[in-house]
Amino acid sequence: MKALSRLAALDWTGAAASLDAQGWALLPGLLDAPEAARLRGLYDKDVFRSHVIMARHGFGRGEYKYFSYPLPDPVAALRPALYARLAPIANRWAERHGDDTRYPDSHAAFLDRCHQAGQTRPPPLLLKYGKDDYNCLHQDLYGPHVFPIQVAILLSRPEKDFTGGEFVMTEQRPRMQSRAAVVPLEQGDAVAFAVHRRPAQGSRGTYSVNHRHGVSALRAGARYTVGIIFHDAA
Repeated sequence: MKALSRLAALDWTGAAASLDAQGWALLPGLLDAPEAARLRGLYDKDVFRSHVIMARHGFGRGEYKYFSYPLPDPVAALRPALYARLAPIANRWAERHGDDTRYPDSHAAFLDRCHQAGQTRPPPLLLKYGKDDYNCLHQDLYGPHVFPIQVAILLSRPEKDFTGGEFVMTEQRPRMQSRAAVVPLEQGDAVAFAVHRRPAQGSRGTYSVNHRHGVSALRAGARYTVGIIFHDAA
């Protein structure tokens, strides 16, 4: 699968450094245009377990659908492949936080841990935004077993299929005001980012930086994104 070849060719040393420094890392060109189009085309297919209208829950405006098992390709292939690259970073973060949690090398083993705890529902999702839609800042936790990094892949073309709709990350350091970052995504680009917190080094040792993510309001057009979350949901 071409997406797996592209994933293997990415600069993972640089990605790890970026995740450590700012809580997110750009993974450029993970999908090509035909792969992005195929995933967008799934939105009206019967491959989902639930459909969420954001405004009904105060999440923002727009909608998304959670995939059912079995996941469609390339999501099914990318989820364990990305996990294998990100698990060493997650284990290093846990150690720096003084957390005894350790993530196994294989995604299948991590999912077995989730399923034994009653987290059995797949959370990878396909999101759809139209004009004036947005996603409030949030964290995707879903249960007690949480993998601390997740991935979002932009399936639409900025400034052609939509305008506005930037992916936004915020970080909150102790005793400091929040800082926001806009991640510059093109179609097929992915961003790996902290689900809820990452460790940082201060003058008195390691402390936790709290993160949230969201999407700014679209000014025009339609924006599709696939989200790859590595823990299953309760």
